[in-house]
Amino acid sequence: MRPLKYTILSLLCVSILVYGAATDVPEHGLPMAVPEDVGVSAKHLEKIAPVLQGYVDKGQTPGFLTVIARKGKIAHFETIGMQDIENKKPVEPDTIFRIYSMSKPITTVAVMVLYDEGHLKLDDPVENYIPAFKDMKVFNNEQTKTHTAKNKMTIKHLLTHTSGLTYGWGDRPVDKLYAKLKVFERDSTLAEKVEKLSKIPLVFEPGKRWKYGVSTDVLGYLVEVVSEMPFEEFLQTKIFKPLGMVDTGFSVPQTEVERFAAIYRATEAGGLKFVGKPPLATDNATFFPSGGGGLVSTAVDYLRFCQMLLNGGELDGVRILKTETVELMHYPHQQYHREGWAYGFGFHVVTRKNYGKNGRSSGSFSGGGLAATNFWVDPERELIGILMTQLMNNRYPFQGEFRKLTYQALIDSE
Repeated sequence: MRPLKYTILSLLCVSILVYGAATDVPEHGLPMAVPEDVGVSAKHLEKIAPVLQGYVDKGQTPGFLTVIARKGKIAHFETIGMQDIENKKPVEPDTIFRIYSMSKPITTVAVMVLYDEGHLKLDDPVENYIPAFKDMKVFNNEQTKTHTAKNKMTIKHLLTHTSGLTYGWGDRPVDKLYAKLKVFERDSTLAEKVEKLSKIPLVFEPGKRWKYGVSTDVLGYLVEVVSEMPFEEFLQTKIFKPLGMVDTGFSVPQTEVERFAAIYRATEAGGLKFVGKPPLATDNATFFPSGGGGLVSTAVDYLRFCQMLLNGGELDGVRILKTETVELMHYPHQQYHREGWAYGFGFHVVTRKNYGKNGRSSGSFSGGGLAATNFWVDPERELIGILMTQLMNNRYPFQGEFRKLTYQALIDSE
């Protein structure tokens, strides 16, 4: 990571809004555009700030950074509220956020880079690379008895969350095993975490159904094994540096900790509880290299990642993935419990044909993080939306409101 400089943007490219801070985009961001030039109404964009500011004014959220890009250019980039309430530090254009499960698409891209390079096949059994996953046990529905898995867990099962792994949230027998073995212990290595997971029975036969869980963490270790380099080094070498994602990783350097947002939790009473951030006097703020939820990033970094995907695997002349591989990632591979939705490789995918003017097009793909960060990519409309905040236990509809206001701002007459 490195400190960011800022470009001086033309006033024609930035709307001066009463409620939000008109914001200069860090220099490595996408180019700015007059909104109407990319089919977006500047007047309608002005409706976003008052809605989000309302949550801040009520003490329900600390602050926001929102981005809308269309046709490869930024039409809206805005900061609202605080990144650190206690120290009265506002959200800045280069604020660093914990993105939690928005790490999953990045880890998935890492796997697909190895796929493109011919180092693995999607139907390969995971045990070919991680022997500990051989002869996995499977719980029956009551989780009182187990049997040896009839199906071998494959890389595709991990990519689609059909592996039989879970997150261990709850009080069922499998959840208690996740807690007993300390699967999420921060001081363990990826290899140690995967070894623990291999000792816990699966909750269903691989390939039989969808369940969100630690599959992507196993993929992170798979990348490490296949590439013969540490997972973070692979991400930096193959994705972050080529894409110019200068502030994304599993740590925040001590020199940049001032930019690292504090994190809060929504309370039952409708307020905020400070959760914390690393002390400013320490060395690097370092996190477990979880492929499923360990990364930190900035809005601009993640925008560059999304634009690469929207472009079919390429950005600024640098190709990360083949176009057909990106299409394979956001193909609706696995149907699940939400009507009109499916799961691809690392993304939720819209399958409903008629979302209307105010909704995502069929084929749009998206994801979110535990602290209420959220993004979506709409290929049909050449549109990207990103919302950054740091709110655990979110109970408010600001993500959907931001998305609806974005689509209402699109000019469909072009």
